[in-house]
Amino acid sequence: MESPFRDPPPGLKIIETLRLAPDGPVRGDAHLARLARTCATFGVPFDVGRAGDRLSQACWGGADLRARLTVGLDGQVDLETSPLAPGASRWRVRLATGVVAGDPWRRVKTTHRNIYDAARAAMPEGTDEVVFLNDRGEVCEGAITNIFLARDGRLLTPPVESGALPGILRKTLLDDGRAVERALRPPDLMSGEVFVGNSLRGLIAADLIDG
Repeated sequence: MESPFRDPPPGLKIIETLRLAPDGPVRGDAHLARLARTCATFGVPFDVGRAGDRLSQACWGGADLRARLTVGLDGQVDLETSPLAPGASRWRVRLATGVVAGDPWRRVKTTHRNIYDAARAAMPEGTDEVVFLNDRGEVCEGAITNIFLARDGRLLTPPVESGALPGILRKTLLDDGRAVERALRPPDLMSGEVFVGNSLRGLIAADLIDG
């Protein structure tokens, strides 16, 4: 079967964004494992051990950092770090105006994410995130987060089959039994407490803005 990734855009890079705490990368092993899987998908060589050492060496001082680890299709690994600015304790989110169809590129984390970048660039003032739907009207994911709904003492999150990127925080919550997969639709988000989250920021309470 022909790979859906046979014609990558020029300059494509595989990416992982994670938090570096003073005592080490947060969920670093999971991020490196996903990065290795994505590199294998594209046939790109990747040394997990060396990349892990670079992340550990970048941890310093008493402050958390934002780390962006990228791998080019030639195997070139780059690491950028910056101070992790405090985020709002509650986000305002809106439904995206367009739907996300079955594009296989959404299953891998790369710099080929035009639909997400465009949606965030077009967010009205006072909006922190946009929530995408798939072509069946199911909740898919946010531009930079996974979506969670608190109901009956647990978190519901869209399955990968709905179009959700298998995020690292999402996987952690599923593995711990704190979250379960459930297909969700916009009305469901009105029936309980909504959270958005990623490995960098953790779980963030969210208000769904209508309109």
